[in-house]
Amino acid sequence: MAGGLRLFTERSDDGVAGTPLLDTANGEELMHVQPNVSIVLGNRPPESPGTLYISTKQVVWLSDTERTKGYSVDFLSVSLHAVSRDPEAFESPCLYTQIDNGDEGDESESCDSESSETLDLSKITEMRLVPSDPTQLDTIFNIFCECAELNPEPTVEEEEEQHNWIFSADQLGAAIEGDDPEWNDSQIPFTIGYSNGDHDLASSVLELQINDQRFDDAEEMESDNSDDRHQ
Repeated sequence: MAGGLRLFTERSDDGVAGTPLLDTANGEELMHVQPNVSIVLGNRPPESPGTLYISTKQVVWLSDTERTKGYSVDFLSVSLHAVSRDPEAFESPCLYTQIDNGDEGDESESCDSESSETLDLSKITEMRLVPSDPTQLDTIFNIFCECAELNPEPTVEEEEEQHNWIFSADQLGAAIEGDDPEWNDSQIPFTIGYSNGDHDLASSVLELQINDQRFDDAEEMESDNSDDRHQ
């Protein structure tokens, strides 16, 4: 799920400005460090230069002058990134990014509110990274591409497979009786009647389906007998 742009203040005590604390326990690795990079959020003026850190999971920008100022965004929330050298689009060469904040139904902040003193990061959908050395843009772009490939979005098929909770009576019965070797308890996500290995309610559902079928058969037999008596 997209998380959008957020504040980042978790720094180590190394050096004057410190470096970002990454989630190394879960495999996050630092891929690139680019000093002297300004950041532009929405239509706000550029921040004073800081240092850009690109990890396998996220993009982190830390101010070189204010230890309490920093921003980060996960690669899963970066919906687009591109090198921009058009002076009509922006005054300086930069890496332009679009950010998915997860609010599909809500409009992002207007230009006036993005430029106001109060900054709502949850509404920011555009970010520009402006290195003092424009020749580094291609390097930054390539690192972005590499890390974006490490964080693919879940596909529709994967989500459907995770929530495929519709089974036929035969499948349900085979799973409960243990006759189907392709099924195991972890693959039977009964949305009702299956809690902590208790199959009772699930069995009752299957039994109810069977009983319903028997009732149908009994009604058909009674109807046939009635027809025979009237002939």
